[in-house]
Amino acid sequence: MSIITIVGARPQFVKAGTVSRALRSAGLKEIIVHTGQHFDYNMSQVFFDDMEIPEPDYNLEINSLSHGAMTGRMLEAIERILLKEKPSLVLVYGDTNSTLAGALAAQKLAIPVAHVEAGLRSFNMAMPEETNRILTDRISTHLFCPTQVAVNNLKAEGFTNFGCNIHNVGDVMLDAALYYSERSAQKSTIVRDIGLEPNPVLATMHRQENTDNPHNLKGIIDALNSIHSERQVVVPLHPRTKKIIEGSGIKMNFTIIPPVGYFDMIELLKHCALVITDSGGLQKEAFFFSKGCVTLRDETEWTELVDGGYNVLAGSNSETIVDCYKMMLSTTPDFSAPLYGSGDASVRIVDRLKQG
Repeated sequence: MSIITIVGARPQFVKAGTVSRALRSAGLKEIIVHTGQHFDYNMSQVFFDDMEIPEPDYNLEINSLSHGAMTGRMLEAIERILLKEKPSLVLVYGDTNSTLAGALAAQKLAIPVAHVEAGLRSFNMAMPEETNRILTDRISTHLFCPTQVAVNNLKAEGFTNFGCNIHNVGDVMLDAALYYSERSAQKSTIVRDIGLEPNPVLATMHRQENTDNPHNLKGIIDALNSIHSERQVVVPLHPRTKKIIEGSGIKMNFTIIPPVGYFDMIELLKHCALVITDSGGLQKEAFFFSKGCVTLRDETEWTELVDGGYNVLAGSNSETIVDCYKMMLSTTPDFSAPLYGSGDASVRIVDRLKQG
């Protein structure tokens, strides 16, 4: 059995690291295709180096294009690879353009698709990620869900009538957090390198709804500046976002660092007091490391975090963000709840794939 894995962005490298290791342990052949969606060292190669993922067999180097152009070029290039390699299955992760392109290319060639992190819904069709995940789910044979909420979403949408297989396997991101957290302290020096103050706030922002909306962007930055006046705010800033902010003339008073590798991110999570983010993955990683989270969106795919009091939705209003920050600092939720399985999602996925 040969499997082609399609990856292209930071969260997918993290997820693929755990599943690839399980595939190798099971003796299955894996061919890795890197679309190039994230292309600079800190957003791409560093993850392969850190996470013991084999070097990609193909690197398509497709990036810095519009959504349509990027997806189209990926679709064309992936199709050529599938025709050449003739895999038994194509494995895709998450909700990026790389995810959709890989799934579409496989489906057009009648190759089964397995979607890891299936069933997530924000119910906001203005998000490109929502379109990607819905379409990918619909054409996948195996839907590997990280939570029961995700399973329920698929059932509510009629997926039990679509001839696909729905599996609640737990979250591969938890597998990664457990596996790599022991290594991060030895491999990462970021706490010392950036002069991290005690119990800072770790913040990230990258979604188009925030970075491409001047009003939203200013509200978020104003809030981070305000919080930084009393507690250090550390922001690993994507080059694209940094360029947008600098072009808008908005002043940033907090601590800015380049995008970081996974081990560095784990150490920042371990040492922070709180996370503020618009990232889906980081909301969960905050939970894995027992940190409260303020989400810079009006909705989240990870509704169980909000329901359990681990996360609060703040949107982009400056005052609301600051109020939510203060509220989350004063709460002490119980992080022992098994929301995302028991850390064996990757093994469960591979076991299911071996069954055909």
